Amino acid sequence: MLQKREKVLLLKTFQGRTLRIVREHYLRPSVPCSSPLCSQPAACLHDGKLLSSDVTHYMIPDWKVVQDYLEILEFPELKGIIFMQTACQAVQHQRGRRQYNKLRNLLKDARHDCVPFANEFLQDCYLPREQGESMEKWQTRSIYSAAVWYYHHCQDRMPVIMVTEDEEAIQQYGSETEGVFVISFKNYLDNFWPDLKAAHELCDSILQSRRERENESQESHRKEYPEHLPLEVLEAGIKSGRYIQGILKVNKHRAQIEAFVRLQGASSKDSGLVSDILIHGMKARNRSIHGDVVVVELLPKNEWKGRTSALCENDSDDKASGESPSEPMPTGRVMGILQKNWRDYVVTFPSKEEVQSQGKNAQKILVTPWDYRIPKIRISTQQAEALQDFRVVVRIDSWESTSVYPNGHFVRVLGRIGDLEGEIATILVENSISVAPFSEAQMCEMPVNTPENPWKVSPEEERERKDLRKTHLVFSIDPKGCEDVDDTVSVRTLRNGNLELGVHIADVTHFVAPNSYSDIEARTRATTYYLADRRYDMLPSILSADLCSLLGGVDRYAVSVLWELDKTSYEIKKVWYGRTIIRSAYKLFYEAAQELLDGNFTIIDDIPEFRDLDEKSRQAKLEELVWAIGKLTDIARHVRAKRHGALELEGVEVRIQLDEKKNICDLIPKQPLEVHETVAECMILANHWVAKKIWESFPHQALLRQHPPPHQEFFSELRECAKAKGFFIDTRSNKTLADSLDNANDPSDPIVNRLLRSMATQAMSNALYFSTGSCAEEEFHHYGLALDKYTHFTSPIRRYSDIIVHRLLMAAISKDKKMENKENLFSNKDLEEVCRHINNRNRAAQRSQKQSTELFQCMYFKDKDQESEDRCISDGVIYSMRTNGVLVFIPRFGIKGAAYLKNKDGLVISCDPDRHSEWKPGSLQRFQNKITSTTTGGESVTFHLFDHVTVRISVQASRCHSDTIRLEIISNKPYIPDTELFHQSSLLLKSDLVKEVTRSVEEAQLAQEVKINVIQEDCEKYCQTKGRSLYTLLEEIRDLALLDVSNSHGI
Repeated sequence: MLQKREKVLLLKTFQGRTLRIVREHYLRPSVPCSSPLCSQPAACLHDGKLLSSDVTHYMIPDWKVVQDYLEILEFPELKGIIFMQTACQAVQHQRGRRQYNKLRNLLKDARHDCVPFANEFLQDCYLPREQGESMEKWQTRSIYSAAVWYYHHCQDRMPVIMVTEDEEAIQQYGSETEGVFVISFKNYLDNFWPDLKAAHELCDSILQSRRERENESQESHRKEYPEHLPLEVLEAGIKSGRYIQGILKVNKHRAQIEAFVRLQGASSKDSGLVSDILIHGMKARNRSIHGDVVVVELLPKNEWKGRTSALCENDSDDKASGESPSEPMPTGRVMGILQKNWRDYVVTFPSKEEVQSQGKNAQKILVTPWDYRIPKIRISTQQAEALQDFRVVVRIDSWESTSVYPNGHFVRVLGRIGDLEGEIATILVENSISVAPFSEAQMCEMPVNTPENPWKVSPEEERERKDLRKTHLVFSIDPKGCEDVDDTVSVRTLRNGNLELGVHIADVTHFVAPNSYSDIEARTRATTYYLADRRYDMLPSILSADLCSLLGGVDRYAVSVLWELDKTSYEIKKVWYGRTIIRSAYKLFYEAAQELLDGNFTIIDDIPEFRDLDEKSRQAKLEELVWAIGKLTDIARHVRAKRHGALELEGVEVRIQLDEKKNICDLIPKQPLEVHETVAECMILANHWVAKKIWESFPHQALLRQHPPPHQEFFSELRECAKAKGFFIDTRSNKTLADSLDNANDPSDPIVNRLLRSMATQAMSNALYFSTGSCAEEEFHHYGLALDKYTHFTSPIRRYSDIIVHRLLMAAISKDKKMENKENLFSNKDLEEVCRHINNRNRAAQRSQKQSTELFQCMYFKDKDQESEDRCISDGVIYSMRTNGVLVFIPRFGIKGAAYLKNKDGLVISCDPDRHSEWKPGSLQRFQNKITSTTTGGESVTFHLFDHVTVRISVQASRCHSDTIRLEIISNKPYIPDTELFHQSSLLLKSDLVKEVTRSVEEAQLAQEVKINVIQEDCEKYCQTKGRSLYTLLEEIRDLALLDVSNSHGI
C-alpha cells in the first residue's frame, strides 16, 4: 500500500519573491535492494544488476563524497558500492548534468559493482526534514538511516560502511549501530585499500586542491574577474531580453582573445541576431570555458569589434599581429554560466626551466592543456619533475573570481609525449571516448557460434518470419575483402509482371534486447569509432563480424523492405516491411559488379560462388545475376532522378588492395563506379521509406535525421571563388546549387570542381538526429538528399540510431497488425535526450578520426628530411585568401593548411625563376581573388585563387599540443616531379602512411625491448578491433574524404 506524503519546496521567482510549492510524495513498502543477501527477494523484485556476493562489506558514500570523489568511486577495484537516491539527487542539483550523467552511466555499467537504492521512496527509510535543519544535515541523516536499514535488511550478515566528510556525523553515528561504521573517505582508503596506489594519489590530489582553494579564498581579496550574477537574475534577464543565452565556442587559433557565443533556445529566435556574438578577451569571457552554456550581455555598438582575418599558428601570434580586423559584429561579455561543460583534460607539465620561472612555490604548477581552447590550469602536486615528459589527465575543480587561472587536480598518466599509444589515448580522452573492454555480463548475453556449437535459425523464428531463402536472389555488393556486411539487396519479377525490389538489413535488435547490458553499452558508445589505424566497435564482434554480418551462403536474420514497382515506369505500387530469413547468394565486390554490368564476364573467375559450377549452371546463374544487377542499376537511376536537388559532396571512391593476410597494402584513387550509386540509392530509398513509416505510426516519438538549409551568407566565399574562375554558383535552393556545381568544371584542372564542392560542404549545417515530437514537420527536411523525411536504418551494427529505428519499425508493424507492442520505445522527451547524446558522440567520432589522421600525417613527415626527401615537396592548390597568407590544398596527401606570405618578422615572400623563394622586406596587398607580395627592391609576385604552387611540407613540433603540418611555398609555379619517382610514390596515400608510421613505431619499441601485445590477443581479450582494417579505411575515406577535400558533414 502506498503512503502519501507532502514535500514542501521553497522556490524564488524572477521577481525575487519566495514561492511555496507542495508536491505529493508516495512511499512504497518495498523497493529493489539489489543485494544477493536480500531477506525478502519476492518483495524487492530485483530487475537490474545485483551486487557481487564475494565482497567483505558494502560501502555507502555520503552525498559530499559522491560529489567530490566520484572519479575514485569509478575505480573497478572498489566493489559493493550502494549509491543512495539522496546522494544522487544532490549531485544532480548541485553539480550539473555532466556529473550526474557520469554517475548514471556508472550505475548502468555492468563492469562496476555498484547499485542505486531509492531510499526516499521506501516507507522504512524516508525521513522528513525537521524544522530548522539544514539541507546538508538532513541529507547525511537520511543516508545514515538508509544504511542502518540496509544492514538489517541483509539480516546483519554484511557490514555496512558509510563514508562521509562530515566530522560531526562521524562522531555522532560512528558507534551508534553495531555493524554500521561511519568513517572518512581518506580513512576508508587507508584501511581497506592500502595498496590501491592510484586511488590514494588521486585522493591526495583532490584534497590538496581543496585546501589550496580554501586558502586562496581566505588570502586573496583582489578580483581578477567580475562575480557571476545569481541564477534567478540571469533567468529573468533572458526572459526580458536583456541577456542572451548560448554556447561558448573558443577560436583555437586565437584562444586568448577570440571566442564566440552561438545562440540557443529562445535567445536564437527572440534576439533578432543572425550571427554569433563575439567575446573579445579573457576578461569578457569571465571564467567561462569552451562548451559552457553562458549568459551574455551585448555591449553598446560603439564597442563592437570584428574577427581577425589573418592567418595565425596559435594565440601567441595575436598580440604581435597588427592585422586589421573585419567589420564589427555583435560583441558581448559573459555575465554568468548556466551549465559548466568541464570534462577530463589532457595536459603537459612545464619543463624544468618553466617550473623555475613560475616562482618559489613549486607545488603550485601551471599545466598547459593539449586543447588550445582551454586555459592553463593550476594544480598542486609534488610530481611535476617526474611527469615532465608525459601526457597527464587533470580535472578542473573551481575557478574563483580572485584567480587568474582555474584550479584543478591530477587524475592519471596517459603516456609519454610523442609515443603513438599515448597520443592516441590523448585523442580518446579529449573527445570523451571510453573504449573499455566489453564486460563479462555483456558477453554472456551474446549468442554462441562455434564449430562445436554452430548457430542455427530457430523453429520459432522460422514460423514468425518471412522466409526468402528459396524465393529471392539476395546478394551484397561491398568493397573487396569486406567482412562485416550489414546490407544486401534483391530484385525479381513478380507473377503479375511487376518488379520487386528488396533491401535487407542485419536484424541486430533480435540479439540486443532493450535495456540489456549490451543495449546500454551500445547506447553509451552510440557509434563505432574509426581511427586511422584501428576501430572501437559499438557491439561485440560476435555480432558485428559474424551473426549480424550478411555473409554469402549462410542463413541470417534480417529486417527487410520490399517494394512492388511498375515494370516499365518503376513507380512504387506498394511496400512491405518485416522480419525475414535470408541466405545471401553472392558476396560481390564493387569492381566485379561493375564489370558484370559492363558486359565483361571474364570477371566471374574472381567470384568464388561461380568456381565449382558446371558450365550450364554457371551460365544460367550468370544470366540471372547480370539481369539483377542491370535491373537494380536502372531502378537506381530512376529513383535518383526523382530526388531533384540532391547534392554530390562526398569524396572520390577508392580501390583497396589486400595482401594474403587481409591487410591493406594499397589504396588507389579512381573514378566512382555506377554500382556505388546503385547501392547508395537503394539504401537512401530504404531509409526514406522507413522514415515515413515510423513517423506515420509514431508522429511524436520517431527518430529522424534532419539537414537544415545553410545560411546564404555562408556561401559568399564559394560564390566569389567560383566567380574568379568564371563560374556562377546559384545557391537559392539545393537543386540550383547541385546543377551549378555540376556545371562548374574546368577541363584543364579537375581539382577546381573538387575544391568548389568542398567549399559548398563547409557552408553546410550538420545533419542531426531528432525526435519528431520536438520539431515542426516543415523542419524535418533533408537539404542534402532533397527528401522530406529521412532516417538511418541501414547500419545497425555501427550506429545506435539505427537500432532505435529498427525497434520503431517493429513497433509500427505490430501496431498495423493490432498486436501487442513488445518494443520498449522512448518517450519524446527521452528520445530527444538520446538524440542529443548520439549527435554529440558522432561529432566526437568525427573529431577523433580527423585528429588521428593528422597525428599519422605528422608522424610520417616528422622523420623526413624536408630538404632532400622527394615526398616533402608537392603540388598545392590555393583555395582561399587571407591578409597575411593563403590556404593551400595538397591533393596527393589530402592535406589542407596555411602557407604564410608574410612571416613573424614582417618579411614577405619573394619567388625567383629558379623555383626558389626567400623572405625579404616588403609589403602584401590583398585583393578579392589574388594577393600580391612586393619587396622593397621592386620584385613582385602575385598568387591567384586556384593557382598551382610548389609547397614544402614539414612538421611544426609542439611539446604541449598536437604537432601540426607546416606548409611553405617555395615556388609560385606548379610542382613537376620526376616522372618515374612520381609514378612510384603517387599511390602513397592514407593506408601506406599509416603502415609506415606503425612500422616505425614498432621498430622503435622493439629496439627498446618493449613487449608489444599481439593484435590477436587484444581482440580475444577485449573483444575489440585494434589494427588496420578495411572497414576502418573505407569509413575514413568516405567521411573525411582524404583524397578529396570535401568533409562529409554526416549527411
